[in-house]
Amino acid sequence: MGLVVAILAGGAGRRIGGDKPHRLLGGARLLDHALKHAHVIAAPSILVARSPEQVAGFDGTVVLDAPGIEGPLAGLLSALSWAAAAGADRVLTLACDMPFLPDDLHHRLEQALTSEVGVAVAASDGRLHPVCAVWRTAVVPTLVRRAEEGRLSLRGLSEAVGCAVVDWPVGGGDPFININTAEDLAAAEAALG
Repeated sequence: MGLVVAILAGGAGRRIGGDKPHRLLGGARLLDHALKHAHVIAAPSILVARSPEQVAGFDGTVVLDAPGIEGPLAGLLSALSWAAAAGADRVLTLACDMPFLPDDLHHRLEQALTSEVGVAVAASDGRLHPVCAVWRTAVVPTLVRRAEEGRLSLRGLSEAVGCAVVDWPVGGGDPFININTAEDLAAAEAALG
């Protein structure tokens, strides 16, 4: 097994009133939008969450955030560790709150992941999206060291391990819009219509 797809769903979702993975968009949970994207990739998928309650109703493999680490780094560490133990050397991370991800995400990120870099990261409109990336499991020691030092930025980690940036056009709308607030959800609903 070379690749594992990890859906990161561990955020608290405070700005949207909690329970972000179960918020509905177009009649489907945000989590379902992420799962739909993951299922088209021929690789095992896992769901990474802070607690099992966040992903109630999911019958696949659930991996809990690494304890003692704040933010998405906790989910990334758990995903990379699980994948390495399963014999995989790469993890495609998808955020559960980005429902419009491009169909060519996996393919383009994999192409950019050369032997000189530890991660290929999506970008759009001048912004990096390190929650949508293909990470090498070999970056775990660097991640752990940085977390122990209190450096919890995914962007900082990507720079530390060597990063290839893959840029997407936003002419028809940014495919990496994420849902953080009720207003974001309303705008995404309008975009679907």
